[in-house]
Amino acid sequence: MIIVIRPHATKEQIAEVIAEVEKLGYTPAPIHGAAQTVVAAIGDERTHANLESLSVLPQVESVLRVQKRFKLASRESHPKNTLVDVAGVEVGGAKFCLMAGPCSVENEEQLLSTAEAVKAAGATVLRGGAYKPRTSPYEFQGLGKEGLRLLALAREKTGLKIITEVLSERDVEHVAAVADILQIGARNSQNFQLLIEAAKTGKPILLKRGMSERVEEWLLAAEYILAHGNPNVLLCERGIRTFETYTRNTLDLAAVAIAKKESHLPVIVDPSQGCGRADLVVALCCGAIAMGADGLIIEVHPHPAEAMSDGQQQVDFAGFQKLIETIPPFLRAVNKSV
Repeated sequence: MIIVIRPHATKEQIAEVIAEVEKLGYTPAPIHGAAQTVVAAIGDERTHANLESLSVLPQVESVLRVQKRFKLASRESHPKNTLVDVAGVEVGGAKFCLMAGPCSVENEEQLLSTAEAVKAAGATVLRGGAYKPRTSPYEFQGLGKEGLRLLALAREKTGLKIITEVLSERDVEHVAAVADILQIGARNSQNFQLLIEAAKTGKPILLKRGMSERVEEWLLAAEYILAHGNPNVLLCERGIRTFETYTRNTLDLAAVAIAKKESHLPVIVDPSQGCGRADLVVALCCGAIAMGADGLIIEVHPHPAEAMSDGQQQVDFAGFQKLIETIPPFLRAVNKSV
């Protein structure tokens, strides 16, 4: 870190800063300019105290970071793209990953018919919520363990890998017993104890960005998983809450490009949650591919008007097929294929 000393600080005041830097475990390297002095503090910020507290000293003008706060998630520590192995399906390489399925698992017929349809169109991962976080306590909360049983059945019948959301620490073990990817939703993106517990499973984790979360906070949430020994993290941009009401959320495609630049982790885009409108999903998928996304997670339902949750943002089978027919030119432009 860099400590900038105020102009005209005395030698004694500069010496006090240097002494404090040493006390906190860093090696100070003062640089004296014509009117101002800066002190470079050499040391690993992961294992040493945070020097930002030195800004309370009257002679300190500012304290600046040199390293990223998200050390393990940053390209500084890992320049090459990370490839995540999802039970034989590689995510993050030249192969574009398609995850698709219903918002909620409702019954066997609904899930199996969707699984067969999305697999035939090119998906390799089946999404489906067994546990659903809902704003109102009176809305459908999912089938729970019965939903997990149906997801396991769908994998057995189709060979698709399974991604489903885990809502609490107490559910991690039995959800991980079924899921190939654990999904941490937007509402839990900074539930750090849940992140730690999920990390311990070693399963790939899809980490959705919080609805009001800055990119740095999103990457620091990923850092929790990485710091607890699980390198298999997929970042997911799913839209943020803004003043706009025309769409449910505002899909932040700029965040996709930023995440790809700042981090080595694969980035997945959820256009369904990202706008809350089925009629915009195809356009947003094309934009996500163009911005460098490594995959998509799309809500698909056999009869969206009859869906028990979020029917307005789910595409039907014909809509998913249209998407699959639309995206190849965009994939070729970024040297990817399904």
